[in-house]
Amino acid sequence: MNMMTRKIMDFIKDEEGLTTVEYAIAGALVAAIVVAAFTDLGCEVAATVQYLADVISDGEDAVRGACGDA
Repeated sequence: MNMMTRKIMDFIKDEEGLTTVEYAIAGALVAAIVVAAFTDLGCEVAATVQYLADVISDGEDAVRGACGDA
């Protein structure tokens, strides 16, 4: 029984497989942040292009319709 308890405790204390899970979680978080940043950046670029198109074509000084903004 003592040997079985030791093996169970060794298995519980073994953190070798844990590092892989940590890297996977960190990678997923980085990917989510990158997607969010580029999505927001894309909306900003679309708003700027729309603004420039409006100014060039109509002479207006307003942004209309980019990413749901009024």
